Amino acid sequence: MSDDLLAAARTVRENAHAPYSNFKVGAAVRTKSGAIYSGCNVENVAYPEGTCAEAGAIAAMAAAGEYEITEVAVIADSPEPVPCCGGCRQKLAEFAARDVTVTLATISGVTLVTTVGDLLPGAFDASHMDKA
Repeated sequence: MSDDLLAAARTVRENAHAPYSNFKVGAAVRTKSGAIYSGCNVENVAYPEGTCAEAGAIAAMAAAGEYEITEVAVIADSPEPVPCCGGCRQKLAEFAARDVTVTLATISGVTLVTTVGDLLPGAFDASHMDKA
């Protein structure tokens, strides 16, 4: 993974709005054009209304008119790398091929490298909506 992608995730993590859990997460995605889009978690007192870091990065990417992820980085302050939640796994699968690299990291430097396909085997995709 490129250091600039993880650095973008690390930087945006500091902007997370996490007054309830105090668990800040940063995410960054690289697109086919090489651009990097980042996002942080944004909590809300009504918990279901919060936004994950990965979702924020994807929203920024789409807002810029890009729709193909080629690399992902997620970072949190935890003893071990934190996997993406189920919803974010599906969101990543919408915009990334199964072999796209996902680097999960801690601020202390522990990393786990996986792929979108390994995070979400059997992902629901557009082919499931094809009518016979």
